[in-house]
Amino acid sequence: MVIWLTGCSSGLGRALIERFVAAGHTVVGCARRVDRIAELVEEFGKGHSFQVCDVSSDKEVKGFCAEAFRKAGPPDLVINNAAVINSPAPLWEISAEDFDRLMAINVSGTANVIRHVVPLMAEAGKGIIVNLSSGWGRSTAPEVAPYCASKWGIEGLTQALAQDLPDGLAAVALNPGVIDTEMLRSAFGEGAAGYRTPVEWAKNAAPFLLALTSADNGKALTAP
Repeated sequence: MVIWLTGCSSGLGRALIERFVAAGHTVVGCARRVDRIAELVEEFGKGHSFQVCDVSSDKEVKGFCAEAFRKAGPPDLVINNAAVINSPAPLWEISAEDFDRLMAINVSGTANVIRHVVPLMAEAGKGIIVNLSSGWGRSTAPEVAPYCASKWGIEGLTQALAQDLPDGLAAVALNPGVIDTEMLRSAFGEGAAGYRTPVEWAKNAAPFLLALTSADNGKALTAP
């Protein structure tokens, strides 16, 4: 299976790479951090591909997808994982720049990837798109309004996308659950340590993702 993964350099994305590679799948990933992409190339580069790409830039995403297709062919599974969270604060105290940047990565970044992968999948007649949502895409909490808005947006975007897709393709919104990631620690502080690590999460999440089919189109799922 050929798997394309955004936000691959840390957290859930990084943990999934370990599982997918161990299971014999081909992974093509992207992230913004040059140093971490270099580490992935060194560790997994043979047979896989990792590129620096800011998903908020459609131009960069177009280039990433073109290179990924050239190296690995059309994706069987695309996981839109790249996301950021705001520093905890009431909405009115969050600057327009910070709000716009979060939405550009979390929502526009997901749409940018979809724009370039769906034609490839449609031509191949198959493919699953998994858009990472959140518990805060189905509920809310104080001081994370921008993040909640972005993940509620992902839920709606995925539902509508599922209605547009041709037969053989599927789009799924996935709530990964609460995981002890760098991003969660920025919101929860040391309280995040009480939850599963990304490595622990990926043990069950990776096979769950690999088992998705076109019959799951339009579902709002939660990872085990």
